[in-house]
Amino acid sequence: MPDLLVLGDCNPDLVLAGGDVVPEFGQREKRVGDARLVVGGSGAIMACGAARLGVATAFVGAVGDDLFGRFMLDALAERGVDASACPVEPGAATGLTVALVRGDDRAMLTAPGAIPTLRSEQVDRGLLRRARHLHIASYYFLDGLHAGLPALVDEAHAAGLTVSLDPQGDPAGAWRSGLPELLPTLDVLLVNEHEHAGLAPDACPLVVVKRGRRGAAARSAGGWIEAAAPAVDVVDASGAGDSFDAGFVAGWLAGLPLAQALRLACACGALSTRALGGTAAQPTLDEARAVAA
Repeated sequence: MPDLLVLGDCNPDLVLAGGDVVPEFGQREKRVGDARLVVGGSGAIMACGAARLGVATAFVGAVGDDLFGRFMLDALAERGVDASACPVEPGAATGLTVALVRGDDRAMLTAPGAIPTLRSEQVDRGLLRRARHLHIASYYFLDGLHAGLPALVDEAHAAGLTVSLDPQGDPAGAWRSGLPELLPTLDVLLVNEHEHAGLAPDACPLVVVKRGRRGAAARSAGGWIEAAAPAVDVVDASGAGDSFDAGFVAGWLAGLPLAQALRLACACGALSTRALGGTAAQPTLDEARAVAA
């Protein structure tokens, strides 16, 4: 019986790192130091991070009936996430992201594949009613979910759930697609500084802003509070924001005061950067608590 239900993107990341990862056209071939196929998709990474922290977690995201889809469903199950309700779309390819990692920066190219096909009616209402919290990830990639999401959020609230959302960036740069109208109905909005500037989310009751190495800030009815990020040796920042989300939601579900939940989230985001990929270095609750104190 899950405490957390995550809806979002489910795709592998092909991570290229080491050496000069900036490609050149004109039939130029370049060597890189490392290449790994790892769990990707903000929703999937967040779900894995929450499960690693001990939160009973279920995930729903669309995949294709192909090698990448099976890779993702197996990887989620191996990490303790219930992905049994993920729709498998016949004839659709599973999404794929190529992540080019250079220091603590990265560039990403994503083929959405099946990701935008997820629809509200595909979300298992039994899972929804049994959960305590609903988290929605990568809003701007979930085109098929947009029309039904307001009603789904209402259903979640009626069943006693709280709801958070991390939009990620809008590739179109418009920051619309129904999200501004949805903001007042959310309990928590999780964004980075660029997304916060694009959305100007004054209507949401609790806004958490991720600031990378500078930690995070949260705005509630009581005003703004801040938390610092612990110092770590960064290998790859892919998925750090998603691990941050997992830490914050874990703290939220545990009933921690906002300041403590924010520190826990900063710890989870920072510690996740110690290895390539979004899930390899996600901390346990004890590890996160040790650096969040």
